[in-house]
Amino acid sequence: MILVGLTGGVACGKSCVARLFQDCGAILIDADVLARAVVEPGKPAWKDIAQAFGKKVILPDKTLHRHALAKIVFGSKAKLNKLNAIVHPRVAREQARLAREIAEKEPEAVILYDAPVLIEAGAHKRMDKLIVVAADEQTQVKRLHNRNHLSRTEALRRIKSQMPLANKTKLADYVIDGTLSYEQTKHEVERIYAELKQLA
Repeated sequence: MILVGLTGGVACGKSCVARLFQDCGAILIDADVLARAVVEPGKPAWKDIAQAFGKKVILPDKTLHRHALAKIVFGSKAKLNKLNAIVHPRVAREQARLAREIAEKEPEAVILYDAPVLIEAGAHKRMDKLIVVAADEQTQVKRLHNRNHLSRTEALRRIKSQMPLANKTKLADYVIDGTLSYEQTKHEVERIYAELKQLA
């Protein structure tokens, strides 16, 4: 099997690319899904977050108040690092476990690990190949406004909280332009998948 990291900037079109890879036959492991699972009420990461950030990040039903937490961490590098130190190692263990399970069932699988902060977390070093989906800042701001109703300032803050896309693309084996049309993106994904399938 081959383990492929998929990452990119916020609002660059990574989710669309991930779906297209799944259509080709890749098996997806979604870091966001894993991250939500490891912070469920009562779990060790949830307890660590409550302790580190206080009661204001916990809702009455005991789930995380994601909006409140985002406001805190996207304004401070140190706080974002603190949150990542709680969540990332647990997500990494879960990803490794799932990849082993998939490989046992399907030895020639193309496993796609979709993670927004794959490189920031150092997880790209565990991947066989790395795909980065990139878009220009103007497109990112526009999409964040349309999708998340963020102001330009909030959108830029979120973009700047991630590693610059230029640095990510330098590490990539494949770069997909997130501003391409759906048909062009599909064609690009199919081409890359065919190469990965041969390697697997």
